[in-house]
Amino acid sequence: MKNNNNSHTVVIGWLYPQLMSTYGDRGNILVFKKRCEWRGIKVDIIPIDQNTKNSVIQSIDLLFGGGAQDLEQNIVMKDLQTKKRNICSHVDSDKPALFVCGAPQLMGEYYEPSVGKRIEGLGIFAMKTVHPGPSDDRLIGNVIAKMTNQTMLASDSLPLSTDYIVGFENHGGRTFLGKKATPFAKIIKGYGNNGKDGTEGVMYKNAIGSYLHGPLLPKNPFIADWLIEKALSIKYNKDISLIALDDSLSQMAQESILSKMRITE
Repeated sequence: MKNNNNSHTVVIGWLYPQLMSTYGDRGNILVFKKRCEWRGIKVDIIPIDQNTKNSVIQSIDLLFGGGAQDLEQNIVMKDLQTKKRNICSHVDSDKPALFVCGAPQLMGEYYEPSVGKRIEGLGIFAMKTVHPGPSDDRLIGNVIAKMTNQTMLASDSLPLSTDYIVGFENHGGRTFLGKKATPFAKIIKGYGNNGKDGTEGVMYKNAIGSYLHGPLLPKNPFIADWLIEKALSIKYNKDISLIALDDSLSQMAQESILSKMRITE
């Protein structure tokens, strides 16, 4: 039985919206907001920038970070390293997070840009990212992948009809997961983390890192629901299941993409 969520509030922290909103990734914030509001859940969205205090981050239930170019990533990383390291404790305490496009690179061990010095990451994800250089092709195109994380696959938020996710990637960096890292999904079509090992994204506890953007959540709204459920369950210290929404349009869109790319169940 689904819970009545009308008395609940979720606080979403949006990492550096002025610096990290490449490729329409702010659309993920809109999906979080609307899917909460449609269920009567109050939403507070807090922009996190260089002026945000650590005490504010402690009040956040769900964290989101989008993409950025190398210059902006360097600016952001300096602030993360010096003033925002409690983001690590946010994730370690099981609070959910979604990092897409360039954001996961900053949450890894390090990122080596095509030009310039290595950018040390927060080390939340056991992974390393290296840009091979400006003469190498970017990894660009539509992506189909199958989720591999058992925690997500067992969730009621996941539609019973599919374990596929669809999206778009555009990145120069090649990400390689460490032995202790868990991939978010397995590539069926596309490049994924590095174009070689068939992995897409990474997961640590309830934090997701993914190269899929454009944005990710409108095409895969069940991921948003899983993160919202986790945020509310941890905040209110009880199991919370969201009231189902009519996602027939997004499901038909996904089926169309799978059909065009000749993927069959």
